Amino acid sequence: MRTELGFSPLRHRWPETLDLLADDRRGRGGTRAYRVALLIPMCGAAGLWGPSCVASAQLAVRELNRRTGIAGRPVEMAIIDSAIEAEIPVEDLIGALIEMDAVDAIVGMHISAVRQRLTRVVRGRIPYVYTPLYEGGERAPGVFTIGDTPPKQLGPAIAHLHTRFRLRNWALIGNDYVWPRTSHDYAKARIAALGGSLVYERYLPFASGDLSEQVDRIGRSGADGVLVSLVGQDAVEFNRIFGALELHKRIFRLSCAIEENGLLASGIDNLDRLFASASYFAALDTAENASFREAYHTLHGDRAPVLNALGQSTYEGFQFLASLVSEPGGDWREARHAACGPIAYRSARQSVYISNASNTAPIYLARADGIVFGHFEEIT
Repeated sequence: MRTELGFSPLRHRWPETLDLLADDRRGRGGTRAYRVALLIPMCGAAGLWGPSCVASAQLAVRELNRRTGIAGRPVEMAIIDSAIEAEIPVEDLIGALIEMDAVDAIVGMHISAVRQRLTRVVRGRIPYVYTPLYEGGERAPGVFTIGDTPPKQLGPAIAHLHTRFRLRNWALIGNDYVWPRTSHDYAKARIAALGGSLVYERYLPFASGDLSEQVDRIGRSGADGVLVSLVGQDAVEFNRIFGALELHKRIFRLSCAIEENGLLASGIDNLDRLFASASYFAALDTAENASFREAYHTLHGDRAPVLNALGQSTYEGFQFLASLVSEPGGDWREARHAACGPIAYRSARQSVYISNASNTAPIYLARADGIVFGHFEEIT
């Protein structure tokens, strides 16, 4: 049964999920619903982002259905677990759903390793909007990336911290997949260009259990700055250990993926000298964010999941999809090319899509202030 917020509550088992999504889709006036597969992590290291992603997407679906939906059709959302630790590989499920004509589009907020597997299955047959920050370079047909890339998000942040705090010796730690490795390659070149040095570098499997040893090594490496590209719960555990060893007294932390859920889970005593670079924070004082926050809490109430960059990106993913598919006389497959011009959509961060490598959203460097981010400095 579809809820008033436009999503089917699914049991993530095979083949029950296929059976549910293969059912007839009839919306208002008998119009066939436009079904979007929302792919988000619901378990594992990144699972703490799931509730915020669902809540933000629900707001987008409600707003779209109160207007004209997508392509003149009511929107229906099917939530599918895309965690790398999920029991059923998400690409198997999506491949079958596309073959059955059971989904019309994908909005994905998951790690890049999953995106790379999915693109080989989707093959441009339906639009695939990938919403979070990522390493850049996505060229697969039909894939639209609306998040920030290292040249915009990471480079200016490193330069700002280098200048303001005279950071010279950097440690890099991340999970072992494409986003941390590619981002760190960019970071190493930027650090070298600024006259800095790399004193430590390590990549770990998810939930490796090896973080205590790695944090201790960072503490003994001579680093005065550490770039943390760990995902979700792994970043939380890193911050807890880092705080327990009191390394924050002499080492600054920078992350492009630590967000408000991560701050809450890390604990207020473990957040000193922690900076994050992003185009969205829950506390940003902009007209667009004020409107978004009001609508979000009006729908979900005061006990709503915490707003954050990764969660709200699913809201923008649906809004972008509506603009992409509704372009008059246009082919969504071609809309990624620069000759087609920018794509404007309802955004909580002043973003207009220019290409998979470029958008207009400003980037802020924020410092953890207790369990929220504050002291925003616009760096691009």
